[in-house]
Formats: sequence, structure tokens, C-alpha cells
Amino acid sequence: MPNRASKAGHIPIRSCVICKTKDEQENLIRFAFIKNEIVFDMKRRIAARGYYVCDKNECLQKLDKWLNKRKKKSRK
Repeated sequence: MPNRASKAGHIPIRSCVICKTKDEQENLIRFAFIKNEIVFDMKRRIAARGYYVCDKNECLQKLDKWLNKRKKKSRK
């Protein structure tokens, strides 16, 4: 039996940046910005601020618009 401080059985929950629905981390696609380039991190190993998007067609189509909006914010 794990003690209270143990993380055994913990399932990380993340939110899609587009639709804001929460799901288990393994069900979402992680990506990060490295030198202002988008890198999809399938193994979740890149040491950078990660963002998550679900694999629904609507969210993947809206991802481009979200990325453009984010780039405009970073230029200011």
C-alpha cells in the first residue's frame, strides 16, 4: 500500500489550448516553442513550456489560428 506522499497511481490531467476540455495527458498531443518554431513532442521529453491540444479535427484546424495569435502576442 503506497503512503500518502506517494505518486503511485497518479494520472496527470491537462487541458486543450483550443477547446479547454480536460483529459489525461497521454490522450493529448504536446507541442512546444523552441526558437520561435513549433515542435511536436510525441515522447514528452523536450525541456520547454509545453502546450496540449486534443486530436479532434475542430481543435487541430483551429490550432493554426491560435498559434498566429500567440506569435503576435510574443512580438509585443
